[in-house]
Amino acid sequence: GWEKDNDYVEYFRPMPDAVPEKYTKLASMIEQRYNLRVKKLNRKDVDNGYGRRLFEIINETYVDLYGFVSLTDKQIDQYVKMFLPAVNFDFVTVVVDANKDDKIVGIAITIPSLSKALQKCRRGRLFPFGWWHLLRAIKFGKTEGVDLLLIGVLPEYRSKGANALIFVDLIPRYIKAGFKWGESQVEMENNTGVQGQWSAVEHINHKRRRCFRKTL
Repeated sequence: GWEKDNDYVEYFRPMPDAVPEKYTKLASMIEQRYNLRVKKLNRKDVDNGYGRRLFEIINETYVDLYGFVSLTDKQIDQYVKMFLPAVNFDFVTVVVDANKDDKIVGIAITIPSLSKALQKCRRGRLFPFGWWHLLRAIKFGKTEGVDLLLIGVLPEYRSKGANALIFVDLIPRYIKAGFKWGESQVEMENNTGVQGQWSAVEHINHKRRRCFRKTL
């Protein structure tokens, strides 16, 4: 009596040799037309409130997605304290609206893939040497791939192409770091808006997860 309720898909994306021209042209256009720009964060920015704002943006952009539960203030504080200190901010991009006092309108939190590093941790243990493999991956990018963890743009800015600024900033950093591929996180299969933004780069649907339901 179980039936399909929703499918999630994930995409494997081989790293392009350069930023696709579609993204560079669009980014240049929206910078001029809408006065949007990229802001790179540092540790001081996080301590001054940008850390909380990153996760607040996630709440605002993911709120209508199937199965999403908004983060509480307590959870946000915990993630800012525990998660962000380990992040390499070269791979974190924020898009702001200069017409509105640099209001944050889009964010991307990405990290070097930890899959290989975790496999090298004996039985998943950080000690005595597991921490070194994770540190090499997170801080020094000693891995072949990058995980596209959290990418979100406020609804009113999606049609303006704010995501192009994110790609134009991050792809050259990925290439410089030597990443050979990127992997998306779960996306609803009918979320054509998210999937369409990757149309300029090769993408392969290599994973699928299904939620089932049963009428009682």
